[in-house]
Order: sequence, then structure tokens, then C-alpha cells
Amino acid sequence: MLEKKLKIALIADPELPVPPLLYGGIERIIDMLIEGYANLGHHVTLFANADSKTKAKLYAYPAKANNTTINVIKNAALVNRILFSEKFDVVHSFGRLIYLLPQLPLGLPKIMSYQREPTIGQIKKAFKLAKKNTLAFTGCSGYISNQISPFAPAYPIYNGVDLTKYEFRKEVKDDAPLFFLGRIEYIKGTHIAIEVAKSTGKNLLIAGNIPAESESYFQKEIQPHLNEQIKYIGPINDIEKNKLLGTALAFLMPILWNEPFGIVMAEAMACGTPVIGFNRGSVPEVVISGLNGFSCTTTSEMVSLVQRVQEIDRKKVRQDVEERFSAQAIINKYLSLYHQLIEKN
Repeated sequence: MLEKKLKIALIADPELPVPPLLYGGIERIIDMLIEGYANLGHHVTLFANADSKTKAKLYAYPAKANNTTINVIKNAALVNRILFSEKFDVVHSFGRLIYLLPQLPLGLPKIMSYQREPTIGQIKKAFKLAKKNTLAFTGCSGYISNQISPFAPAYPIYNGVDLTKYEFRKEVKDDAPLFFLGRIEYIKGTHIAIEVAKSTGKNLLIAGNIPAESESYFQKEIQPHLNEQIKYIGPINDIEKNKLLGTALAFLMPILWNEPFGIVMAEAMACGTPVIGFNRGSVPEVVISGLNGFSCTTTSEMVSLVQRVQEIDRKKVRQDVEERFSAQAIINKYLSLYHQLIEKN
């Protein structure tokens, strides 16, 4: 059944290219799917930013942002012109739900994937407009899909990582640093990572971009603490990420919000590096305490768990990623869902 070659349309948001140059978790997932689908012989069309470099047939959005109604209309018009003129087996959107609006009453199988908090009102309206058995939703975690499932078919399909891009490190040096990677902003808990480093005496590397609205947070809560022990190295590329994740003692995830997935957790684990994270959003699904890291609820707990991180077998951390978060595992789950929808129509 899964051997049938499909004609798949993938929809990204217009702001970032696929794959992204630096930050852009959703765009990385789309790129991973395209790579996997193309290697399996499926025919993939992508709607995305004009700077995308992809194996898919690319239709570049006329507007590079969804920041105005006119831009949304322009981009939606492109998507639907192609969907109406070419025959696809399935359309899978990681972009705006409104792009699918003209397709909802039609028989084309449609999947809307949420990598962030879903807007339930929009989902309820879309599901009412959709032809029966043609629209399904996915969430990048059970935390997301469980919010949707009372109102429409919804499935948890985790984000994955291309394991060939991450080198497994069986062991690290005794003085290996803790590592924080993400946007430098309050809800990501960068200041808590600093507190943990100070309390444990461990070195800490901080990497990531500083959003314009978080400049004052960085200047007040982060910059005064930077020294030989605690260093901020700015945004990093994939090569640097692989090295720094792999040589870390542990990856810290002290989030102060409900993270929908946090793909960097899977990237760290792909290197064999345990994750210590706060028990919010998807963290309790991704982190299996004692196997691939630890989850906790307070800073003091995180401090004590850093002292126990050597209990974690880095080989088992990597094995868990291979089973649950590998590109192939995720690709197979999406393809299975595609066929499930196609068979109903």
C-alpha cells in the first residue's frame, strides 16, 4: 500500500526559506519530509519562500510575509491556482489554515499540521466546511493534538531529525559544559540556565538569536553574568550545532511556557546528549526520566539532576531518538496518514 508513488503538495509559511539558514524549526521539518519523500520516489511540490533550495518543485510566494491581508490573499491565490490546475493525491500544510479554505468543500485529502498552539475556533469552522473524511489535523506532540481531537480528527506526529547530520558521541570530557540553545528570551528560561550553571559550578554555553523585543531581557538578565564560566556565542549554524550539542554534558530546557515540541531536544539526543527540562508542554512526552534525561519542575531540582546526569547512558539516548524521532520514523507516520485519508476518498 505504501509503495504507491504519491503526488504531494506541501505548504510552508512564506517568511523563511526551506531549509532555513539559521533558526526555523518548521522549515527544517518540511525539508526533512521533502528529502525523504523524494528519495522514496514521491513527487513533491512546495509552496515556500523564493530563497528555498529544495528537491521539490518550488512555487515561490509573491509575498514574503503574512503580515497584511493583501499578502495573505496573494499567497493563497498562488497556492489554490496550482492546487486547482494540477491533480494532487494529498495537500499537507504547515502554513496558514486559510490557504486551504477554497479546498475544504472538495474531495482533495487535506492535512493541517500544527507546530504551535492551535486556534480552536478556526479548526472548528474549517472542519464544518470540509467535505467528510477529507480533512485531518496533526500536532507535533500529544500536548498539541489533544487540544484539537475533541473537535476534529487529530494525530500526534512528532518532529524528527535527520540522524545523518548529528554525530553520536559515546562519552564527553569530565569538564564538558552545559548547553543552552534557543531564542534568548524570558519564556525560554535562559536566565534559569545561568542560575543552574552557577549553582552547579559547571561551565555553560549559550547559543541562539536575540529577538528585538528581548534586547532589554538580554542586557539585564544575561549579559551581566557572562564571564569565563558562562559564555554567549550568538546564533550558530548546523555544523556548529552538531559539535556543541555533541560535546555538552547535558542540554538544558528550563522553559517557562508550554513548548509544543522543541526539536532541539531531539537534536541533542541524536548526539547522545541527555536533556534536563522543565515538565511543561511536550517535555514529559519527549524526555523519559532516567532514560534520555530528566524532567523536573523547579530550578533546585534541575540543579540536583545536573549532578546525576552521568547516570544516563548516552548510547540509550541515541537509540531512543532512532526509534521515536528519526526522519524515517516521522516520514513513515505521515505517509501512513496520507494513505489513510486517500483511501477514504
